[in-house]
Amino acid sequence: MDDLTAMAQTQPVSGLDLKTADILGVPVSVLGMDDTVRAIQAMLEGAPGGMVVTADSSGLAAAQHDPELHDIYMKAALATADSIGVVWALRRSGHRVGRVSGVELVDRICALSAEKGYRLYFLGAAPGTAELAAEKLRLRHPGCNIVGTRHGYFPATDDEFVAREVAEAKPDVLFVAMGIPRQEKFIYHSLGLVGAKVAMGVGGSFDVFSGQVKRAPKLVQKLHMEWAWRLLLNPKKIHKVKMLPRFVWYVLRAGK
Repeated sequence: MDDLTAMAQTQPVSGLDLKTADILGVPVSVLGMDDTVRAIQAMLEGAPGGMVVTADSSGLAAAQHDPELHDIYMKAALATADSIGVVWALRRSGHRVGRVSGVELVDRICALSAEKGYRLYFLGAAPGTAELAAEKLRLRHPGCNIVGTRHGYFPATDDEFVAREVAEAKPDVLFVAMGIPRQEKFIYHSLGLVGAKVAMGVGGSFDVFSGQVKRAPKLVQKLHMEWAWRLLLNPKKIHKVKMLPRFVWYVLRAGK
């Protein structure tokens, strides 16, 4: 066993084992999408919950030089493999798992909300985007219980004020779309005030569901080239794409 991968760890959650593997010092879940959704539902039904992080290559690479972000990843209730780079690292360590993305988790949890009545709050993205995403998801999942929305264009000095505003809606699930590491740090410092059972950073998910950003075609997703699609649509994403080679280097170096 090398420094990259420790033996898969297990945490019981209402009968479901949250198996993880150590990737660059972060316990990343080796559960597939269905089991991840079941784990989150267990948290909503009374199992210990908290913060869910959608760990992608750029975030894990950034965490190597951001001690606070690394600590947040370590303390999360669940960290999912939200990029082909992280999936590659898990498979390299012997765990065959597919990508568990924030976009798909938002969709699946909205479907659960329509069925079970879970209260959801959308925080983040540009003004108007969260509202539009909520509107379209209510149409996609009739009965989806989205109890509040708010844009993410506010300074960190207003975090406590915003957290108290969100808390008034009494959400069970808080989705935060403000990019890495801003969304993770907001959740980590504000979850106690918000009081949600589960809070998750979901990056550009609201942009996708609002229709402002088109998700890659299925063929592109199957080829694991979504990163190239996103870069084509938004060249400003180049700084995030540049983190992938750095992530690969960190993983290979840790495996020596």
